[in-house]
Amino acid sequence: MTFRKSLLTLALGLPLAAQAQPIQGLYIGGGIGGNYLQGTDIAGSDFGGTNSSADFHWGWAGVLSLGWGFGNGLRAEIEGSYRQNEVSDISFAGIPGLTEKGNAKSWGAMANVLYDFNLGSSLGGVTPYIGGGLGYVWQEYDKVGIRIGDNTLDFNGDGGAFAYQAILGAAYPIDQVPGLAITAEYRFLGTVSQSMSGTGRSSVAGVADAGNLKFDVDNFNHSLLIGLRYAFNAAPAPVAAVAPAPAATRSYLVFFDWNKADLTDRARQIIGEAAQARTGQQVTRIEVNGYTDRSGTPQYNEALSLRRANAVAAELLRRGVQRNEIVTRGFGEANPLVPTADGVREPQNRRVEIILR
Repeated sequence: MTFRKSLLTLALGLPLAAQAQPIQGLYIGGGIGGNYLQGTDIAGSDFGGTNSSADFHWGWAGVLSLGWGFGNGLRAEIEGSYRQNEVSDISFAGIPGLTEKGNAKSWGAMANVLYDFNLGSSLGGVTPYIGGGLGYVWQEYDKVGIRIGDNTLDFNGDGGAFAYQAILGAAYPIDQVPGLAITAEYRFLGTVSQSMSGTGRSSVAGVADAGNLKFDVDNFNHSLLIGLRYAFNAAPAPVAAVAPAPAATRSYLVFFDWNKADLTDRARQIIGEAAQARTGQQVTRIEVNGYTDRSGTPQYNEALSLRRANAVAAELLRRGVQRNEIVTRGFGEANPLVPTADGVREPQNRRVEIILR
């Protein structure tokens, strides 16, 4: 086997790396993970003036999306999301160190445009993507407030605002399920100034419950999500090509009487088998090599071996083999099956070997 063929065989035998195809048509996706809600000032005279603020623990976020791929890396989708974070610290009317309580929740509906960077197998099949979106987010503060000893002061409020987001992610295809991919994303979601209205409750003596509270808050979220995405029209992953096994070399032996080049009935039968085998396998060349025993002179035996090879070749032609497929040669006394002394009439050496390659 040549060096070039060896390289080709090795290359064809290597498994293909997972490689995502551009999404074309309908797809669905979902993700879940952690959400960091930035701390916010709480502005409004109904909530202690402008010196109130709240910070939040890491919470969680979930996203579901329905989209359409255009087959060129570009995608458009609609998305629903939910985020929730508990209050970690709160300052009321400039008084720090108060015991906090409550949580912030938000529901969002967004329209996104994304672009997949198809880098082939250069990243092991990973497809990075970026995107952005616009929409609307509804936020709710649930029993957000302070605890002073056995007394509490909290409020419930909600309000909606227009929202925007930026998306940075990567997808890795699952070859066993065409169209399925694991996704990892960072999302920044923010809203324009968010105004809330609600009610306040108090268990502090002399402080009455309040209605129609109004205040402004910030709503800036940083989400890290792991998810799945499924494209309905995905083509199966490419299958590694397997190098074809080289065709096995087959040979047939035709024997002759002493000092003869005539074909016996048994010889014609063997030649027929060789001609039939040629049609059942990929054959590019048929070698017809003639030989003799050592009972004559080398010059005579070389000519006799060639006559035997030509007789076999003529029978192959008669049985439908093309002339350009046949190579005839006479080797005389060379390459004996049974080594003998000079002058010995060995029947096994009086032969023609038909080799299918």
